[in-house]
Amino acid sequence: MIKIFSLIFLQIFIFSGKIIAQEKPLIREITGIRSLFEKHGMKGSILIFDRDKNELLGYQPAVWDSGYLPASTFKIPNALIGLQTGVIDTAYIFKWDGKARSFSYWNKDMTLSEAFRLSCVPCFQEVAVKINPDRMKRYLDLIRFGNMDVHAENIDRFWLEGDSRITPRQQVDFLQRLYEEEFPFSPEVMKSVKSIMLIEKTPEYILSGKTGWSIRNGNNYGWFVGILQIGEKVYFIATLTEPKEQKMISDFALARKTITMETFRLLGLIKSD
Repeated sequence: MIKIFSLIFLQIFIFSGKIIAQEKPLIREITGIRSLFEKHGMKGSILIFDRDKNELLGYQPAVWDSGYLPASTFKIPNALIGLQTGVIDTAYIFKWDGKARSFSYWNKDMTLSEAFRLSCVPCFQEVAVKINPDRMKRYLDLIRFGNMDVHAENIDRFWLEGDSRITPRQQVDFLQRLYEEEFPFSPEVMKSVKSIMLIEKTPEYILSGKTGWSIRNGNNYGWFVGILQIGEKVYFIATLTEPKEQKMISDFALARKTITMETFRLLGLIKSD
């Protein structure tokens, strides 16, 4: 079943000093997505923006404007700002300090691309500290990545705990502006970050993105945010998952991306396995 939630109307915004009129996206809820969450013992929401149709579709639109900690999805803007400010470059090597980490695969030297793929928290904490709070806040204002609460005392963890928040709709907006290279950053920096976001490239589609996992008030919740390219068509995605039973999280890490991929198949965007 498909529910249509809003009529199309014009919204006015300013970009590069110009006033632009744009139709506000149509919103469609695909209620069949609910069964995909239930199959994996999850609850949550998914938002997909179809750029060509100017349409937001998915499940649980009431959640799309609710704020959550970005968790490791913040590695995308963190990498952008780190590269733009020059505190790292694409050849940067994160040196392991010899301390055993939560995940054994973090216990080694890593390239930027590998640190991103393995979601190495200590590596990107190093980047944030090198950027410093004042510069981080200035750049976050430029790229409008949610509402981050950044100060000297939390520069190495503000995306993991505390009052920082971003909504699914803001995640999707951020990804679209990155894809279209609208930030006041070097084009090489934006292209480099899009490159390290690559997850899968097949003859049918290209999928890029990042997962995130956070615990708030004792509850686990996770993100998958990404960009799906199918030929000339592009979709921007923000999936939120939360285990129905918080003590049963063995499949939680995989469910974030799995539910997203199953939603693509349900919508006919990609073929079934």
